[in-house]
Amino acid sequence: MQRKWPFFIKYIEVILIIILFIKIGGYFSIVEERSVNQVFKTISRIGMTLAISFIHLKLTRFGCLSYISHKNILAPILYVGYLLLGFLSFSWSTNWQYSALQWLMTFESFVFVYIFYRVISMINEYFPARRVNLTKLFTWAFFPIMIIFIIGSFVEPSIFYRGMRGGEEMRLGGWIMNPNELGMLAGIGGAMSYLYIQASKKKIWGLLMMVAAVYILLMTSSRSSAIGFVMIMGILILKSENKRLKGAMIVVGIIVIPVLINFVVFKADGGVEEVMSMTGRLPFWKALLNEGIVREPFFGYGFMRINYTEYFQGLNTYPAKMTHNTFMQVLMNLGFVGFFIAFWQLMATIRNYRKNKKSDYSSFFIAVFIPVLINSFTEFGIFGEANYGILFYQFLILLFVVEIRKNLTNREGLKAAFFQSRLKGLDP
Repeated sequence: MQRKWPFFIKYIEVILIIILFIKIGGYFSIVEERSVNQVFKTISRIGMTLAISFIHLKLTRFGCLSYISHKNILAPILYVGYLLLGFLSFSWSTNWQYSALQWLMTFESFVFVYIFYRVISMINEYFPARRVNLTKLFTWAFFPIMIIFIIGSFVEPSIFYRGMRGGEEMRLGGWIMNPNELGMLAGIGGAMSYLYIQASKKKIWGLLMMVAAVYILLMTSSRSSAIGFVMIMGILILKSENKRLKGAMIVVGIIVIPVLINFVVFKADGGVEEVMSMTGRLPFWKALLNEGIVREPFFGYGFMRINYTEYFQGLNTYPAKMTHNTFMQVLMNLGFVGFFIAFWQLMATIRNYRKNKKSDYSSFFIAVFIPVLINSFTEFGIFGEANYGILFYQFLILLFVVEIRKNLTNREGLKAAFFQSRLKGLDP
């Protein structure tokens, strides 16, 4: 009688979806009380890193050989350099405890992503019948979040909506999540749904996911996220070999672009002036350059710090704790040295994509990269305070890096052959 596969291998895809869902959920606020949220976020994020580490341990104990190789390593090396400089900045930060907390959350998510990729690599190498697809994982991990916000928008609108412009405009997100951040998540979710529809035989779930994501995107009224979503869909559809789809895209574009321009530029009570000033951010950024960075030009004020005090306020600007631009943020945090490292790290990540354009995950890269990058110009972004945009970017940094090593020594080859013979005795 054949032995059956262990439960955690048989249902590995579901387990990974749940882990990713909870990990992303750890960036949301569940109550208005800040201390409770901090406990929830800490437990959920670190808990999922421990969970994926446990899965990795179970796989190695089962006999999976973790002969991992690393390629395209410049991007992760530069990212580690960015983290190392951030760690050293504790010594000159005027609030090293806050800098350390932000650094630890960024470092912890990077560890999570690395182990996550190791698990996927081992599963896909040794259990091809249980092959894991990253696009499918993301699509299904996002879907419950979309459903929660859709239901909440009808059941508890006072919680799930945030009043803007003195209550004249209501944006989905509430105190649970910044509407622009939620819009970014919806944009990525919509693009992932499109990729899922293309790859799946059963289209109905993908269509439902797409509808849910687009609804969330519209309800957040996020200009940047809307632009990002349209850009992604345009690129992905133009990459498609389906001529009908391309023709339909042109027709839809003719209809949608005027509406998008009206939404982005002439948004109700927003005004062209508001758009041209990036909703008031440009004067603040100018003040940061003229009055802020000149005091600490080389190494900045410390990791996630933009001033000696908690807030920065220019002579003619509002006070703020963050820059609302990830590149300005890293410049203020770590000075021109940190900015130089971060810039070339981003270039190295893009280079990895260009080298792997024919990879199955090239469309996945586009679907995540464009919304995250656009969001980085107006919100926390990839080098900002802890947010799931950083988590998604870390997935891109390591996307083309981790894989099972093919060139084995004689001893390693014997171990691999013995393990494969063991697997043949299991009933899938």
